[in-house]
Amino acid sequence: MLIAATGGTGRHSLVLEHALRPMFTYLHAMTVPTAVYAATEDWGSGSDSQGALLKRVARAARELAVATSRSEPSGPADPYRDHVPFEQLLGGK
Repeated sequence: MLIAATGGTGRHSLVLEHALRPMFTYLHAMTVPTAVYAATEDWGSGSDSQGALLKRVARAARELAVATSRSEPSGPADPYRDHVPFEQLLGGK
């Protein structure tokens, strides 16, 4: 998964690394290395910070694309993949 958030100031950007990433690790989520945080100054200002935001988004998206293309499904098999139609259950076939 890709960790991303927005907030009012850049001061809150550490929440991604010090609160969210550990929580998702505890929940056994596989996260990409780059987290994306966008503060108020990153939106619509046309400044260098907006360009930097777009670069972070692109980098994180590439990491996520690579991670999902390499990953294998984990956990138990889907019990609903090979379902028996209800009509067949009623007919006893």
